[in-house]
This record gives sequence, structure tokens and C-alpha cells, in this order.
Amino acid sequence: MSERRIGVYICYCGGNISDYVDCERVRDEVAGEDGVVIAKTTMFACSDAAQQEIIDDINTRELDAIVVASCSPTLHLQTFRGVAERAGLNPYQYVQVNLREQCSWAHTDLPVLATDKAVGMTRAGIAKAWYTEPLEKTRIDTVPRALVVGAGITGLRAALALSDLGISAFVIEQEERVGGWVGGFGKMYPHDRIGNELIAQLVREIDARDNITVYTSAELVGKSGSIGDFSVTLAVAGERISLSVGAIIVATGFDVYQPAAGEHGYGSDRVLTLPEFKELLDDSEGPLEHHGRLVRSITYIYCVGDRCEDNGHTYCSRYCCNAVMHASLVAHERSPSVHQYHLYRDIRTYGKYETLFQQARQRGSVFIKFDASEPPRVDLDNGSCRVTVKDILTEGKELALDTDLVVLVTAMEPRDNRALNDVLKLPVGLDGFFLEIHPKLRPVETVIDGVFIAGTAQAPRNSAESVASALAATAKSAALLKKGYVELEPLIATVDPDLCIWCDECVSACLYGSIEKVRFQDKEVAEVNQAICKGSGACVPACPEGAIQLRGSTDQQIRAMIEALGSINV
Repeated sequence: MSERRIGVYICYCGGNISDYVDCERVRDEVAGEDGVVIAKTTMFACSDAAQQEIIDDINTRELDAIVVASCSPTLHLQTFRGVAERAGLNPYQYVQVNLREQCSWAHTDLPVLATDKAVGMTRAGIAKAWYTEPLEKTRIDTVPRALVVGAGITGLRAALALSDLGISAFVIEQEERVGGWVGGFGKMYPHDRIGNELIAQLVREIDARDNITVYTSAELVGKSGSIGDFSVTLAVAGERISLSVGAIIVATGFDVYQPAAGEHGYGSDRVLTLPEFKELLDDSEGPLEHHGRLVRSITYIYCVGDRCEDNGHTYCSRYCCNAVMHASLVAHERSPSVHQYHLYRDIRTYGKYETLFQQARQRGSVFIKFDASEPPRVDLDNGSCRVTVKDILTEGKELALDTDLVVLVTAMEPRDNRALNDVLKLPVGLDGFFLEIHPKLRPVETVIDGVFIAGTAQAPRNSAESVASALAATAKSAALLKKGYVELEPLIATVDPDLCIWCDECVSACLYGSIEKVRFQDKEVAEVNQAICKGSGACVPACPEGAIQLRGSTDQQIRAMIEALGSINV
């Protein structure tokens, strides 16, 4: 390769790097590397002034590659690719070195060795930059239609938002009716609107739209194609329907933790889960009764099924505290003299929902805090019900509460979506919910381009938060479908057909089904579907013939980086 002209920029990150790494020494040691024509330090490489300085250097010094040694690529990779592009340099001839998370923050107690490591890492970035080459994104035309999986409040609201933007929506629901959980609710917090009326209003709006089609008793059973142009197969009441869509929004909702028989007395007609208690409130009027008996006292036991190591639900379901506070207020309206005891580990009525907690206290609810290691005990005997709890706010004093009704405040659980996930191949988190790429930067996107997640399919949420995520998923879908085309990253695997002998090892290694068998001259070889490949690189080491390379991280680049890292003096 002819001589390169590389610019190197070492960022102080406002002290996050320079407090522990001698950035000036890093600059001086890499300035003499082959191909480096300019090396600088900067307080904030991501600042507007620093970006403009890099652009000016690219143009005046005729740079053909740049290296920025700063923070995580997760944060600013696109920032500096944009800098390169604005200067007329191919954005894939930019290399980012992570000196913050991988060096300065990891070695705050060893500044000299941290600096040595930073020198080696920056040299590795320069070595990689030596072998960068211009790459172009793949452009794919998009189909202005979307599939929404799930017809709860999240899915229905997403469909209407897509319709408003001129995008046709197909909505599929596994059950015989739409509406999900909200469709069966009465009063909901914090607005006191009736859940089934909200769903009825959404259904009326959907019925009035020509570009929304709803299928009930339907499942997604097949998917092929890629972002912008998926071919999907639905099973609708035994019939197979094929559709072409550009994006998919998954809004499959949640399940509720079902206590085991005997857990906190569950199985007795005196012990209900929160959804069962809400159904009791919604389906009756007047003073609160249960099985013909007037309810004079209610004891709520919080965190049943979540924040628990035993069942793997270590997460907080978030909505529960607010939902039970609201239910207790409804119970008070129905029976003002009812005694209500809230046995809790922590109260998490976050944000504006704190007013629900305040109202419950003002209306006479008693709150008793227990330790997780000593949960309340429910004793049932000859029709009586007693709950025993140690109140840690009164030095562990044991209290015995005779009660008419026990309500177990149960957790949200991820829905069993195994059949769906066999089709979509979406990753799930440790909690079992679908996993987004990044909770803040890409909160509704998945690793499968063109497939988005929303509502409680992704995490425990209330209805307002679920609708907000539905609109976010809609906005992301519309951004790629309204433009008419989508551009895909070129950092993908490629196969050298002359070396390939079609041994099938790469197909087994690929998690995304992006490799297929094709004819090349007089033999069968592997070929990568550019629209599906995610550039994970799992296929590269699996190939016994060395026929596969990963653009942007070729064998040549990786070897050069390893050699450069070997220069670290430790």
C-alpha cells in the first residue's frame, strides 16, 4: 500500500482521560509512527471547535485517515464519522480508540502504566487506520407498510400513529379480541379513565381507517427478507396469509406472576392477586364485598414475585406500587370505613405518582415496612385470616393483623414468546424481556434492523409509558419507511469464492441466517446476504479455509493491531 496520511487526535475528555493518562506523552510517542502526518491533543474532541479543527486538518494536510483517541465508540463513533464525511473523507477511514473506559477509568491508580497502555492502544488504532479503505453503504428500497405484533393499548396506538403518517399497518393479535390487559380494566391511574373505554375508542378510530387491518387469533409464523422489505407469513384461524412489510413493531405485552399454591396463603378465597382484586373492584358497585361478605379490612403484601433471587425476577416491576395505591383509593371510595394495611419493602411511587401515596396516607391507609429476609406470614384457620409482620420502623415489633382480604401485589413477567422468537431471533435480557440496543441512545431498536420493540414486551411499564414507547417505535419505523430507502452499514462479512469449499461451518456460526449456498463457476460456495449480515464476525474464525473477511476488521488489520499492541512496555 502507498504511504498513508493519518491524523491522530488525543482527547483530554475534560480530565476524564488526562487526569490519569499523560496525553502529551501519548501524542509525542505516536507522532513518529509511519503514516502519521499530524498528532494533536485537545480538551474535548467532540466539541464543535475541535470538530472544525479536524475538518480543516483533513483538507489542508490532505489526510486520508484519522484516529481519535477519546471515549467509547458507543457514544461518539457517529460523531466523528460525520466529521470525516463533512470534510470529504470516507467515514469508514476513521478509527476510534477508547482511552476513557478501557484505559484511564480502568487504571486510575496506575497513571504511568495507564499511559503506556494508552500509547499501545493508539498505535494499534493507527495500525488499523493504515489498512482502512473506502466503504459504501448498501441502499435498499423500503415498503411503506408495517406489521404490529400485539393489539393491546401499545400495539393499537402504534397502528394509529403509523396510519397518521401515511403508513399502512397490519395488526395481529393472538387472542380472539383486541385490547390486552387494559381492555379488561376499569378505572386506571393516574387519570381515572376507564380502561375498556379507552380501548373501545381506539378500536373505533381504527375501524374508520382504510390503511389499518387487524387480524385476531393470529400469529407470526414466518419471516424472510430484511429491513425495508420483509416477507412475513401469518397463521390466521388456520389460514396462511403472506404480507410484505418494511418494518415490524413487537408489542406483545406481559404476563403476571402467578403465586404457587400456599404462597402467602394463595389458594384461599381470602387471598387474591392484584389483578384479581382489580377485577373485583371493576365488576361491582357499592360497598366492597367478596363472596357475599362485606370487606372491612384489606392487607396488601408488596413485591410478590419480583425483587427475588429464587425465581429469577430480580427486577422491580415499577407499576405495582402505583397500581395498588390507586386500587386502595378506589376501595376507599367504595367503602370509606375500610381499614387498609400496606406491607412493603420499599415504596416506589416515582415521579408525579407520589401524589397517589400521599392520598392513600391521607385517607387512612397504614404503611408497615418489613425486611425482605422476614416476609409477612399469612395464617388461615376456620375462615379467619391473620397476617403477621415485623415492622422494622418500630424496632422489629411483631404485629398481628386480622383481615378480611389479603391482596398479593404481584410482579409483571415477560410473556412466553418462544414461538415468536423462533421467527424473529430477537435477543432477550437477563430478566426475560426483549432487549433494546441501548436504553438511552437506541431505546426501541433491536439488533435485527427494521424490528422494533415497545411497551411491556420490553420492560415493566404502565400504560402511559407503553404508549410513549409505541410512539417512539412508530417514529423510528416511519423514519426509514417514509424516506423510501434505507442505507445499511458496510461493515459486514464477505466471502472469497475462490477459497470457499462450502463446508457449511459459517452457516452454523451465523446467528442471523445471513449466509446461503450459491453456485460459483463449477462449484458451490457461501454467499453473504448484505441486507441481513450484522457484522458480528462469528463466521470468520469458523472458516477453515480463511475464505471470509470482515470489512473494517480484516485479518490484516487485526494482525497489525496486535503487533502494535505488543509495543506496550509493561
